[in-house]
Amino acid sequence: MKYTLNSEETHRLRFRSVETSDYDSWIDFFKDPSSFTHWIEERKSPEAACSEWFQKQLARYKANRGGMNALIEKTSGKLIGYGGLLVQNVDEIQELEIAYSLLPSYRNKGFATEAAFKCMNHAFENGFTDSLISIISTTNTPSANVAIKNGMKVEKQTTYRENRVNIFRITKKEWLRNAKL
Repeated sequence: MKYTLNSEETHRLRFRSVETSDYDSWIDFFKDPSSFTHWIEERKSPEAACSEWFQKQLARYKANRGGMNALIEKTSGKLIGYGGLLVQNVDEIQELEIAYSLLPSYRNKGFATEAAFKCMNHAFENGFTDSLISIISTTNTPSANVAIKNGMKVEKQTTYRENRVNIFRITKKEWLRNAKL
C-alpha cells in the first residue's frame, strides 16, 4: 500500500486505512444529494453505491494503486470523510491524484484543504512523483478552491468518466518554491 497515509496526522486529523466497519458512518455521504451535484454517473441506491465504494478502495489497496484514507477528527474521534493519493489514468496518462470527499456536516471548515495539503506533502516528501493532480468537475467551486489554496493551478479541461473536469496540477518544483515562502 505504497501511497496510503496510514498513521499520518495533521493538526486536526488522523489518517488510517479504510475499514468496512466505517460503512454506517459513510453511507450518509451517499444519501446526501449534494454529494453528487457535480458528478454525472449512474445513480444507485445509497447502500449499493456505498458498498461499491468500499470494494473499489480495498481493490486499490490490493493492486497498489493508492487509495483513500479515513479522515478521523482528533477531538471527536469521528470519521469525517476520506482523502488520499490515487493512481489514475487521465487522457491515457498515468497520474497520481490528490482526492478528498467529506461528509456534508464537515464541509466548508478547512478539513479538505488540510487533508489535501498533507497528501501533497506526503507524496513529494516520499518521492512518489514529480507532479500531482486533482480531477475536479468544472462546476465544483468548493473543491477547486481547495486545490487553489494548496498551490495547484488548472492545467487543462478534459472529459473524465463522462464528466467535464479541470485537471489541477502542482509540480514538486512549485511545491518546494511555495514551502520556502
